[in-house]
Amino acid sequence: MHDIRLIRENPEAFDTALALRGVDPVAQTILAIDAQRRDIATRMQEVQARRNEASKAIGAAMGKGDKDAAEALKAEVATLKTELPALEEDERRLTAEQNAALAAWPNLPAAGVPQGADEADNVEVSRWGTPREFAFAPKEHADLGPALGLDFETGALISGARFTFLKGGMARLHRALAQFMLDRQTGENGYLECIPPLLVKDEAVFGTGQLPKFAEDLFKTTDGRWMIPTAEVSLTNAVQGQILADAALPLRMTALTPCFRSEAGSAGRDTRGFIRQHQFEKVELVSIVRPEESEAEHERMTQCAEGVLQALGLPYRKVLLCTGDMGFTARKTYDLEVWLPGQAAYREISSCSNCGDFQARRMNTRYRPDGAKSTEFVHTLNGSGLAVGRTLVAVLENYQQEDGSVDVPEVLHAYMGGLTRLAPPS
Repeated sequence: MHDIRLIRENPEAFDTALALRGVDPVAQTILAIDAQRRDIATRMQEVQARRNEASKAIGAAMGKGDKDAAEALKAEVATLKTELPALEEDERRLTAEQNAALAAWPNLPAAGVPQGADEADNVEVSRWGTPREFAFAPKEHADLGPALGLDFETGALISGARFTFLKGGMARLHRALAQFMLDRQTGENGYLECIPPLLVKDEAVFGTGQLPKFAEDLFKTTDGRWMIPTAEVSLTNAVQGQILADAALPLRMTALTPCFRSEAGSAGRDTRGFIRQHQFEKVELVSIVRPEESEAEHERMTQCAEGVLQALGLPYRKVLLCTGDMGFTARKTYDLEVWLPGQAAYREISSCSNCGDFQARRMNTRYRPDGAKSTEFVHTLNGSGLAVGRTLVAVLENYQQEDGSVDVPEVLHAYMGGLTRLAPPS
């Protein structure tokens, strides 16, 4: 949600920043609503003040025996009492209209974010690792995986497209990856492990920006709750409506959860394989920080995600997203794209975003700086540390052998109960 004060102070700058994200000028529309609301608020104050003044004057008139004046004042008070509810209703309506307008548009990009229309305009920042040279033609995971327990047919039979059934060593490898990621983020990177709800209320998905614009991307239960598309929703909303102590910051949380996405906007994309599923697991990272710390925290969070890829020996590149490719709530985003030899391409495996105070305003989450009387909005950040299914895909493709087996990365051996290779049944 945007700050109305910033729009009042410099509407041209607001429109210019939104234009970088493909939005036509909206500042004057928002300010027109704001002006009406402020006029109504001023009139309410005037009515309340005059009602109080007239009420006191009635007693004075009666004390002087001036019944005509007293009756006139009573009539005026009655009229003011009638006017006030209508003004209050107008103020509620205009406040809701203004809040909807402030919440409707994406976050403003941070300085240094490249301008662009889509992923073609993203900027590569760095690369890590050297893609393996194969003595044979590497397979895509969708061709390699079924013989090892990546069962697309059973998943589709039970639930339809974009669902997969993992069996045996494949299921064990998926679990090992998830546990390794969670252990690393908690043990080495200082994140607090959480097990949050998977079903949330409207306020939670509004707070992190999925509602109202992206409702079609979510699954909703019959009792009106939403299945989380990412643990970002639950973890970030853990501080919803709170005023945090300065000493509580920075607050870093992580969770391994199932995630549910309808993928309404991705028809035809990655329909084959395990890349884009309706149900998947992810280790999410969320930070709640002071405003002056958010840029450094963004770099730190991204490095925490990179560390997982490095430990697994998976080549990847770090990309700074352009204005046209960032998510709705982000002011700056890094994507990590892992090398998939079967596709001979880098594919997204993590996205780490600094949202500034955009989500905090929607959630009304503040903190009180030490020694200060007033409060300030916190900054929120979120990232994948990592998407477990996509990491599984990367391991399968990068560690595959010519006979159809897959070596287990050494760092996972302790999680695999002695299993160091997945092999097709003989």
